[in-house]
Amino acid sequence: MNKAGKVLSVNPPYAIPGGEVLIQCENFQANRDGVYGCYFNGQKAHLVGASDERIIAIVPPDLDATDVEIYLESGDEKSEPASITVGEKLADDLHLVANPAIDPKDDSIVLTRSGARGQQLPVTLFRLDADGYLQEMMAEVMNPTAVAFDAEGQLFVTNRADGEVCRINYDSDAVPFATDLGVATGLAFDNQGAMYVGDRSGTIYRLSGIGTAEPFANLEPSVSAYHLAFDAEENLCVSAPGLSSYDSVYLIDKNGAEKEYYRGLGRPQGLAFDREGNLYIAACLQGRHGIVKISPDKKAEIFAAGMNAVGLCFTRKGEMIVATGDAVYSLPVGIYGTLLD
Repeated sequence: MNKAGKVLSVNPPYAIPGGEVLIQCENFQANRDGVYGCYFNGQKAHLVGASDERIIAIVPPDLDATDVEIYLESGDEKSEPASITVGEKLADDLHLVANPAIDPKDDSIVLTRSGARGQQLPVTLFRLDADGYLQEMMAEVMNPTAVAFDAEGQLFVTNRADGEVCRINYDSDAVPFATDLGVATGLAFDNQGAMYVGDRSGTIYRLSGIGTAEPFANLEPSVSAYHLAFDAEENLCVSAPGLSSYDSVYLIDKNGAEKEYYRGLGRPQGLAFDREGNLYIAACLQGRHGIVKISPDKKAEIFAAGMNAVGLCFTRKGEMIVATGDAVYSLPVGIYGTLLD
């Protein structure tokens, strides 16, 4: 009998470096001399736990491929490999606190270096071109939090330090669009072009085309930020991370009536819907971290493993862009979001 056993499954099938994956196996024998392990494209992974039926492994940080083979080893024997898709790092040395955003004009990705509240960094906004070149944007926004494009392709950014939304002109000028929005964090547009901004103190604002704000809904305050996204029925989905490991995601209808959409997530943050109505959200589910997928019938599972995920978005190529606190990764998942044609 092969001492390395047999790999039965890898869950989840997607991950970014540093994520924990669960490998179901059979007949794996952990050698008493310590000559055993789990390997990703030949790189030995750190093991969180190991038994003859289950391995919990950390995806190594320096993989140079997205299609990765995983195999087990015990003594001088190896198992047959299984496969997993690992995200490619696109950029680092950032400070993201919400979803990145895809520019509908050229598919570039807008990213942030947010900094601590009230801290003005030299450069706070970046544009990652489709060819992989990271450009500094000259527009000055203190503590940029949420970034989003309207239907005309105009970029807007929330500034949580000053409680405002800024319009970014030609990547070089930040023009205040609306002010007095509390601790302005989440940002989203509905199909009619109305802007919604979440004040993490407890209010969701709806803004007119000239920046006039009116309260739309009220929720419990968040210790971090509100994150906003619309579903296909024009309901506003809101995550508001708290201190509980059993937080809720809320759904607010067109009249501002709020209900609980899903409960049971740890620190739910950036979120997005696909065209089939599935919700993807950066969160922790039953102790496992990464991107959680919640189906329309409210079944939840870890879709992509990753630590410190804060947000995501989808590209026109079916990629999922996953943002952690300091980096962004591309995962070729073949899924398309609702915001891109």
